[in-house]
Amino acid sequence: MPERTYRWLFALLAVAGLTADLATKYGVFRWLHRDGAFADASGTGNEVDVVPGWFKLIAQFDKSVPPNGGALGALQTWSAPDMPRVNHGALFGIGGSKKGTANGGFAVVSVLAAVAIVVWGTRAHTARERGLMVALGLILGGTVGNLFDRLVFGGVRDFLYFYKIDWPVFNVADCGLVVGAGILLVQAILFAPTDEPEPGAAPPAPAEAPKA
Repeated sequence: MPERTYRWLFALLAVAGLTADLATKYGVFRWLHRDGAFADASGTGNEVDVVPGWFKLIAQFDKSVPPNGGALGALQTWSAPDMPRVNHGALFGIGGSKKGTANGGFAVVSVLAAVAIVVWGTRAHTARERGLMVALGLILGGTVGNLFDRLVFGGVRDFLYFYKIDWPVFNVADCGLVVGAGILLVQAILFAPTDEPEPGAAPPAPAEAPKA
């Protein structure tokens, strides 16, 4: 009987999460650049109300930072000729005031986390747990999506803003990280690990009957 595995689900969610993150970042920043005709008071960007009074898409740019040349510059200017204003820190802006130091540190952490998740997600025992594969796939997609931004832009592009409650601006990768971490927490609390034997392992020996 073939071994049950959800590695395909892990890979699918990681690729889908990464694709959705990069596509929305490039798409929104291209849409809201509008040839540099910025609408906000500081002259750095535009925004669109999605749910009036509650939620908006926002894109800001930093004209003081020139794009790089070559292939890196092409990735930086794919959506707009101006560099986007980025979050140098982690989720919700943690550590963002340190700029280059914070971005480099979080980039290293992201690489290590991505490697650890891939190793964990490809283990035979882990691959049999559907909920765990969902969580790890979402976390990997979010991790790599924000890592791409750190390597290319020197920080993370954020554009989702619940301004009614002044929630920190975030992105699709952050959503994958938070949802994946939440599923992982539920798995750890509510579902005990299974005691299924590894494929090919010998069954446990029957207990001896007590002697008279």
